[in-house]
Amino acid sequence: MIAAPEIPPEFAYPQDTDTRFSSDTDFSEDLDGRGGIPAKGKGGKKGKKAAGEKGKGGKGAGRINGHHQENGMENMMLFEVVKVGRSAMQSVVDEWIESYKHDRDVALLDLINFFIQCSGCKGVVSGEMFRNMQNSEIIRRMTEEFDEDSGDYPLTIAGPQWKKFKTSFCEFISVLVRQCQYSIIYDEYMMDTVISLLTGLSDSQVRAFRHTSTLAAMKLMTALVNVALNLSINMDNTQRQYDAERNKMVAKRANDRLELLLQKRKELQENQDEIENMMNAIFKGVFVHRYRDSIAEIRAICIEEIGVWMKLYSDAFLNDSYLKYVGWTMHDKQGEVRLKCLTALQGLYHNRELNARLELFTSRFKDRIVSMTLDKEYDVAVQAIKLLTLVLNSTDEVLTPEDCESVYHLVYSAHRPVAIAAGEFLYKKLFSQREPEEEGAPKRRGRQSPNANLIKTTVFFFLESELHEHAAYLVDSLWECGAELLKDWECMISLLLDDPMPGEEALTDRQETALIEIMLCTVRQAAECHPPVGRGTGKRVMTAKEKKTQLDDRTRITELFAVALPPLLAKYAVDAEKVTNLLQLPQYFDLEIYTTGRLEKHLEALLRQIKEIVEKHTDTEVLESCSKTYHALCNEEFTIFNRVDIARSQLLDELVDKFSRLLEDFLQEGEDADEDDAYQVLSTLKRITAFHNAHDLSGWDLFTSNFKLLNTGIENGDMPEQIVIHSLQCTHYVILWQLAKLSEGSSRKDDMVNLRKQMRAFCMMCQRYLTNVNTAVKEQAFTILCDLLLIFSHQMVSGGREHLEPLVYSPEDSLQSELLSFILNHVFIDQDDDTNSTDGQQDDEAVKIEALHKRRNLLAAYCKLIIYCVVEMRTGADIFKQYMRYYNDYGDIIKETMSKTRQIDKIQCAKTLILSLQQLFNEMLSELGHGFDRSSSSFCGIKELARRFSLTFGLDQVKTRDAIAMLHKDGIEFAFKEPSPQGEGGPPLNLAFLDILSEFSSKLMRQDKRTVHMYLERFMTFQMALQREDCWLPLISYRNSLQAGGDDDTMSVMSGYSSRGSSVRSKKAKPPAVTAGTSAVKRKLPEEESSSGEVWQQSIQTPVMMPSPHLTSTAMRDPKRGRDDSFMGVYALPHEQQPPPHPHAHQQHHPQTPQHHQTPMDYNSQVTWMLAQRQQEEARQQQERAMNYVKLRTNLQHAIRRGTGLMEEDEEPIVEDVMMSSEGRMDDLNEGMDFDTMDIDLPPSKNRRERSELKPDYFDPASIMDESVLGVSMF
Repeated sequence: MIAAPEIPPEFAYPQDTDTRFSSDTDFSEDLDGRGGIPAKGKGGKKGKKAAGEKGKGGKGAGRINGHHQENGMENMMLFEVVKVGRSAMQSVVDEWIESYKHDRDVALLDLINFFIQCSGCKGVVSGEMFRNMQNSEIIRRMTEEFDEDSGDYPLTIAGPQWKKFKTSFCEFISVLVRQCQYSIIYDEYMMDTVISLLTGLSDSQVRAFRHTSTLAAMKLMTALVNVALNLSINMDNTQRQYDAERNKMVAKRANDRLELLLQKRKELQENQDEIENMMNAIFKGVFVHRYRDSIAEIRAICIEEIGVWMKLYSDAFLNDSYLKYVGWTMHDKQGEVRLKCLTALQGLYHNRELNARLELFTSRFKDRIVSMTLDKEYDVAVQAIKLLTLVLNSTDEVLTPEDCESVYHLVYSAHRPVAIAAGEFLYKKLFSQREPEEEGAPKRRGRQSPNANLIKTTVFFFLESELHEHAAYLVDSLWECGAELLKDWECMISLLLDDPMPGEEALTDRQETALIEIMLCTVRQAAECHPPVGRGTGKRVMTAKEKKTQLDDRTRITELFAVALPPLLAKYAVDAEKVTNLLQLPQYFDLEIYTTGRLEKHLEALLRQIKEIVEKHTDTEVLESCSKTYHALCNEEFTIFNRVDIARSQLLDELVDKFSRLLEDFLQEGEDADEDDAYQVLSTLKRITAFHNAHDLSGWDLFTSNFKLLNTGIENGDMPEQIVIHSLQCTHYVILWQLAKLSEGSSRKDDMVNLRKQMRAFCMMCQRYLTNVNTAVKEQAFTILCDLLLIFSHQMVSGGREHLEPLVYSPEDSLQSELLSFILNHVFIDQDDDTNSTDGQQDDEAVKIEALHKRRNLLAAYCKLIIYCVVEMRTGADIFKQYMRYYNDYGDIIKETMSKTRQIDKIQCAKTLILSLQQLFNEMLSELGHGFDRSSSSFCGIKELARRFSLTFGLDQVKTRDAIAMLHKDGIEFAFKEPSPQGEGGPPLNLAFLDILSEFSSKLMRQDKRTVHMYLERFMTFQMALQREDCWLPLISYRNSLQAGGDDDTMSVMSGYSSRGSSVRSKKAKPPAVTAGTSAVKRKLPEEESSSGEVWQQSIQTPVMMPSPHLTSTAMRDPKRGRDDSFMGVYALPHEQQPPPHPHAHQQHHPQTPQHHQTPMDYNSQVTWMLAQRQQEEARQQQERAMNYVKLRTNLQHAIRRGTGLMEEDEEPIVEDVMMSSEGRMDDLNEGMDFDTMDIDLPPSKNRRERSELKPDYFDPASIMDESVLGVSMF
């Protein structure tokens, strides 16, 4: 090992036992490697000192000469220059170098204070401190002067002023070393002092010091690596010149030049040894400890810089001794650190020349990298996939098929960056090897193009992934890396239309379906230029180049598919799935090209094919695709509009005439109609309904015929369900199209009257169908009815549509009741009770999920009526009470409904919530009887629901004040509404409801608790206040919940327990003295707080009886004791210091039989006696609390003095535990191991003498590494 020059004793790192600043005590070897540069061994060269320079430790070395004040100003200027991000950083460094050459002590003090101030410390190191104090003492002094008001420091402060500070800070260090690399850094003074200071600061418990000094040390190390690299290059050049000169003939050899080159090589060798020792000091003193610091930012800095070292100077650093740190840290808990590991490795794997040195690391940590593709942090997952792509580029043999498959499925990820990275990996793996094209040969197109096999491979991959509904995600993932392949639509069309070549295997029907779906997705991606739904944050602004590419792609799409689409439709006309996808292609055409490209004949062919498909198919999806295609082609802006409009009108005329004729015959036949007639009517009605969705068919009177059909179905009751469903839907479209016309304001008054009649008649028809025996019919009628009620509600006149006011329709009570009954009977049912999912498919999960989605849609439709005040809000009580029971299925919908109703009317929402609890309570009484057990599951379920309702009110008690007060008012009235079934003297029938109501007590404000308590006592008798039987416990607990916090500043019953997390620093706030006077003031009710508000005015009036005194049972006093105990629990007292139990404690915990005087007393005497007892009890409790507080404070102070040795009161610095775990701290990773004292050993030049033996392989299981490191098995 090559040693470093010895550091002056004044700056040697202290080896005392200062527990505050030596946080890494587990690193127990010689501290020379931590606090300074190791001492030189034999033959160590003398330092290069400029003439006239003074050593620091010499006698009479008065360096500052009383100029520390001026020095402080100069240092402030240096800090300010870096702070503002001055561009000419080199001139700043040059000025400092000139100052150093003039007086190096003053300049070095400037630099030290610069690092101190960059840490955010307000203190300044004076010349006296610099001369007479060791590093540890200086750091301790700076710690004491650190600003405690804020935890921010320059590296963490936000704002434009500090935005570029980190960059400027790092640049300053880099430029400083670069400008000093030829002389000053070898003077055994400047670098020794700086490294010693940074090492000491990096070991501080103050985060600001540790963070700033670690960053500085790592950047200093990076700068030294650059210097070492330059030295290595110069040494090689010098050695090459020396060899060349020496190989000359003796007569031509210049001995002077040989001696000069030999001297230069020796000097370079000595300089490189110096740099090695400096880097060893930084690596062992800072990196080895801080790469596992408790702060993620510090760990990230270390890993980022070691990646730079390995990339810059791979000959010295790219070996297992340094790679292991990156491998270990890939298991870090923070995504920021894991991300730095991956980016560091990417820089290494990107250089293929380094792959041979990474083979062992890859084999050991490959599984970890593969697992990181599923990291919970998306940024980490993206970089892990990119790293595997680089590994794949280097060699195909490393990643197994299982490893690749774990990345393949990520192309379907909803997170687009992850999917794109996985798409690039997939493209590199499957599509990177293309068939080479012969030079001079004509370019092959269509089925014979080089992309043909790659497109087939894409289809095979899509089918094997078994995610056939996500072709758009697959295309989007491959778009950035394989757009050229995916845009080869000519090849795709050829694969579908042309016959296979001899020896070529034709595509199967399943593969053709997949290819058509992929082709459609590529066309959509090219035409729309944005990711599919569910992936991406929305449309972004396209650049001019992207817009031009989009226009070119749309032109090419139109030119290709305008010709190819008719034959494709003709070939697959009977296949519904293929036709549905193919018919979506015209939506992305540039229709102008039909005219400019002379493609009218192909348009005629397309219209003929669409008409034939409409006549052949009755599938809803196919018919809707045909309707959308006509809608896309019928654009008045283009010249083809007339031609398409004529074709569409002819088709619709035929369909409507056929429907009218068939319907008339069908209705005349009545019960004698056969299935063939019903099928003809249904198929024609399906086609008309599908077209009416996208086209205005008001010219054909469809309302009359459909209403007649629906009326017949009601009267006869034997109408086929599908006919009724499509007839309802078609009539719904008729009304909506008429409303759309009226909204434009260009219609006549007769049209509005006609629409009003038709709408109301249709609503009544739908209401009648709600009682149909067929579930599908009822669901269709319910959905349409909810949509109509919402559309024609009072909100339709908003936005300047006052002329539509005659159309407003409000549902009657009977209709609201039927809608609610439908929801309760068809939505809130168990999965097995869903009759719609029978037919032997009960076990099919897909069918169950589909049925659940349908029920969710039904519930959402009704909840919208509640939100928009179409039905009364109180009807939501029947919905809200199902919140807990059906939480997994509908919890999100119900919760959102509660939130929206609260925004509309807080008080009415609160009344609805309490009504839902009352309904559940009444249902429980009817089921269990009035003598139910309050520990039963039914009662506990209601109470849990009340707790959930309470949480929805949030933390802002001011906003919900009136609503909570009204909720308690209704709850109290309900509890005392029914008399006792046991007769006079027994508890009211609903008294147990107060136990449920107490869940909302914590949401009451302090003054409102008193008002609610007064309102409660209006319903109580004097005997009720004295009862202690179990049946009266709900009343007792509810009163306690209202009284808890009413006498102090707490806001809820359990608020005292929230103080468990209070820190030691809170002891600065002295509590007010506890005296009888102050307690009396607290108990007094201020006049401005005695009234709760305008919600219930009678509650503040004097009740019939006097307010009952506070009871002295422990049930009431427990909350306050809970607060005291919880606070004391933060620092548990020793057993001998625990306060003794109160002599009456046992009696207090058993207040089952209240002690009454045998002599009867009148009412006034009883009240006087109870008030006196109450005052005595409160005085005693206050005295106990005061004594406990004094004991607690004394013990806290003792604990603080005995504990960490921090300073008293306000003087403790901002410190924290440096290591990841403060107790049971893991042993140092390198303790007792050879590589613990490993030195940075720069590689020999090509002709340089060989170093010592090679380093051992630290990834070898047989080596000195054990598996306890970081708690992670490495092998």
